[in-house]
Parts: sequence; structure tokens; C-alpha cells
Amino acid sequence: MIFISSSCVRNEYIWESVECLAKEGFKNIELSGGTKRDERAINKLLELKEKYNLKYRCHNYFPPPANDFVMNLASDSNEIYDNTLNVINESLDLSVILSSNKYGFHAGFLTDISKSEIGKVVKGRELFDKDEALLRFKNRVEAIQENNKSDVKLYIENNVVSQNNYANFGNRNCFLMTSYFDVMQLKKELNFNLLLDVAHLFVSANTLGKDFSEEFFALNALSDYLHISDNNGLSDENKRLSTGSEIYRALSLADLSNKTFTLEINDDLEGLAESYSFLEGFVSKDNSMKKTSSLK
Repeated sequence: MIFISSSCVRNEYIWESVECLAKEGFKNIELSGGTKRDERAINKLLELKEKYNLKYRCHNYFPPPANDFVMNLASDSNEIYDNTLNVINESLDLSVILSSNKYGFHAGFLTDISKSEIGKVVKGRELFDKDEALLRFKNRVEAIQENNKSDVKLYIENNVVSQNNYANFGNRNCFLMTSYFDVMQLKKELNFNLLLDVAHLFVSANTLGKDFSEEFFALNALSDYLHISDNNGLSDENKRLSTGSEIYRALSLADLSNKTFTLEINDDLEGLAESYSFLEGFVSKDNSMKKTSSLK
């Protein structure tokens, strides 16, 4: 199943983005950040769900809090942790209301990031002790898992480290879980489901000098939920899939059966539709091969 991120189109309120995508024929929509908080949102989303026969999924920074901040479960600030936990709990409650069965949030950071820095250049500064930050992250995720009494499956998304941000911290990585090694190290301490953002992985692999194909195929085997977009390998651009790109090639060769996807394409609706068509073709190919193999 392929979802479309609400962030693919820009509007003031979430229901405006949802209806824009629904009118283009997209039925599966992942609700993400970037819109204003409004108490009308739940009723509006339920109305659109019925009107267009939609399926929803909440992601990370949705519903947006009253006061903007950047979520960080590894933070040494109790205020940021409390605010992050409030967003996650509200997202889980909303997932139940909207009949959504998966919710993903980002892995933590070794510094608290301002809203103006998210997805952009992060200024160099002192980092949290990594071992202490990882322990905070582990303990907090375990508490969230334990307190999650719903049927909503929780996922942690890999972060992206760009070359600029890596250099700004003296070639130190201020983001948790950016590589296969990071994922496996965390899995030794924490039982969790991986939300694999392929575009994040491509940038991080280039920054850290790792082989993207090896990283992707190893992590793809561990995940049933992928975020998809394309970029230049230097920063997370949320571009349409390009037939000549490494990401396109990796997806075309990978086993994508029995997975769900979210497209995060910010180019335009034409690019979004083309990327959807590419991904649909990859998935159909894998499902056909599985079916043929089972008949032998």
C-alpha cells in the first residue's frame, strides 16, 4: 500500500492538504507536520475520510503542538522530553480515532535543534554525551511501548546527516540512527520496528562514506515500512524519483513485497504522480514474482 504525505502539498490547515490530495485521486494519506493546529481538525479529517473513502496514517510531528518545537526523545531537557511525549501520545490517540494502525517518529538527536534548523544547516555546538543520550532514548521508547495499549504499531525512523551538518560538528554525527551499524547497535538494546527513510539513508551513506546499496538492502530486509523520495546525496531534498538516480535503481532491484510506503515528494503534483507510478510498478513486479514463485 502506498501512502502520500500531507507535506507533499502546502496549505495552512491539514484538511486543506488532505482534500487537495484526495481530489487528485490519492486515497491513502499520511498526516505529517507543516500545518497550523486547529481544534476543527479531527472532525474535518473524519468528514474527508468518509467523503473520499480515505485511509490515514499519522507521522512524527502530527498533530502539531500549540507551540512549535523539535521533538527529541534523547534530549537532556525535561521540557522538550515532556513536549515530545505529549505529541506522541496525542498522535497515538488520534491514530485510534482515525483507524490507523502504524505510527512512526524520528530517532533522537545529540543536541536540541531549533525549528529554523530542522531539515537545514545545524550550527555546531556542544553535544550530549552519546551513551547517556542513547540510554535516555532507549528508556523513553520502552516506556512509550509499554504504555501503548492500542493496536497501533510503533516505528522509529532513521535520521539524516548531511555533509554540511557533519562538518559543522567537526566530523561528529549529532544524529542517532543514521546507518545500518547504528540500527543494529540500537537493536541490541531495544526491540523496535524500523521505519526506513530511503532518502535519509542515501544522504547519510554519502556523508559517512558508506556504500548506499549495501546499507539499503540490509535495512530493507529489516523493515516493512519505507519513506520514499529522491535527492542529490548531499541533503534531503524530497525530490521526485528520477530514473537515473541511485535511489531509483536500488528500489527497482529490491524486494518490496509485503511493505507499505509513503511518498514524501515536494516537487509538484506531476512529480508526485510520476513517482507513485514508478513505485507502484516496482511493487507490482515483486508481487507478481512472489505469486509466480508460489505456483511452482
